[in-house]
Amino acid sequence: MSELIRSACLTAFPELARSVGLRPEALLSSVGIDARALADPEMRISVQAMGQLLELAAQQSKIDTFGLRLAETRSLSILGPIGLLLREEPTVRHAIRSLAKYVCLHNEAIVLRFDQFGSQAVVSTEFHLARQRPFRQGVELTIGVLFRVLQPLIGRHWRPIVCFTHEPPARRDVHHRLFGPRVDFRSTYNGLIFSADDLERPVPGADPAFADQARRYLESLMQSTGTSFKAKVEELVRVQLSSGRCTADRLALQMGCDRRTLHRRLNAEKATFDAILGSVRTELAVRLLQNREAGLASAADLLGFSSGSAFSRWFLGSFGKRPSEWRRSLEAGGG
Repeated sequence: MSELIRSACLTAFPELARSVGLRPEALLSSVGIDARALADPEMRISVQAMGQLLELAAQQSKIDTFGLRLAETRSLSILGPIGLLLREEPTVRHAIRSLAKYVCLHNEAIVLRFDQFGSQAVVSTEFHLARQRPFRQGVELTIGVLFRVLQPLIGRHWRPIVCFTHEPPARRDVHHRLFGPRVDFRSTYNGLIFSADDLERPVPGADPAFADQARRYLESLMQSTGTSFKAKVEELVRVQLSSGRCTADRLALQMGCDRRTLHRRLNAEKATFDAILGSVRTELAVRLLQNREAGLASAADLLGFSSGSAFSRWFLGSFGKRPSEWRRSLEAGGG
């Protein structure tokens, strides 16, 4: 119930939603995704909430290929630093192996499987979701993105066999427009089948030195990524604090559980939501007030307070001084 994904997954969602008569901000709010995620691709949002968002958009628009249409807007850059590494790997085989290793930095719910059977290569996906099976729209978006990521590395005329475990749609024109002529449904896995010869294709313009730098950076991210439930709650609190709606109920919705389960999971790690909220607020408040350019009103907004006076009361209770007094003492060297 705590799988997170980079909010880059929302790229082009507002435009697609509006084009089919939907209100993207209302859809985001209904599944508990902070609208600020649209502006920051490195924010983390709930995989569960993203899946619900796509399903809701498909239902309301009556377009059963909504996820696939979103995939059509994707390119290698959607993966951020992972994409930088893939385009610098020497061959397609190396790129796929790196994608399988680091994809968790983009989407914690996905495991990429890479196999070779004689003359055929298979790249398939498994979805590790704590509460339920993956949503159809999310599956089609994932396979669509996988195709759009690998195609520029192999060649723009590349047309693998595309496999889905779910039932076929009423019409397959969008599937064929994106993938080509061979799309199979009711398969035993979700993935792509293609010639093993494609694995040895050199990646155009690859730079081994830059690949080493990108790999070291990704390794550092792997080592620093928090895996505990508490760490994930802290991360979501940080990115949602300024919305003014960073509540236990809202955060539980984003993480695919209810408030009681949220509190129980935190309690198991000897933590509480209120303590995490207070800790993150305190840390950010100190950082903001140490910056002389940051106004007190803007600090109150960024910390999620409804007014400057509410911020001042909280700060007085936490630090024993009002924000302006604390800043003056800091500048005077009094701490």
